Amino acid sequence: MIQKELGAIFQRNMTHQLGSMMVSVTQVRMSPDLGLAKAYLSFILHENPDGALDQVNNHKSEIRRELGKRIGKQVRIVPEIAFLHDDSSEYATHMDKLISDLDIPEESDEEEEEK
Repeated sequence: MIQKELGAIFQRNMTHQLGSMMVSVTQVRMSPDLGLAKAYLSFILHENPDGALDQVNNHKSEIRRELGKRIGKQVRIVPEIAFLHDDSSEYATHMDKLISDLDIPEESDEEEEEK
């Protein structure tokens, strides 16, 4: 629920603060007491993810307030939010490049016949 609502907040309510940057909430992990939500963000159309994360963190109180308006009736407390950069897409791209750059020799016909 929190992931869905944070995504909607970034799409609809934060466009004037964040400009043309698109933010995708890829995952939210809750603490056992539900007091902290770690939200993993992926940034599209932004060349500096760390700068984008700083920009989002500057508006953390506004985002939490809007989240409270949306889910306040459904939860006991509105959790504190920790925004973290999700670098899984960069890691996948890096691994793809490494694998494609491997120099694996073709198996010769003679070796296939011996097997």
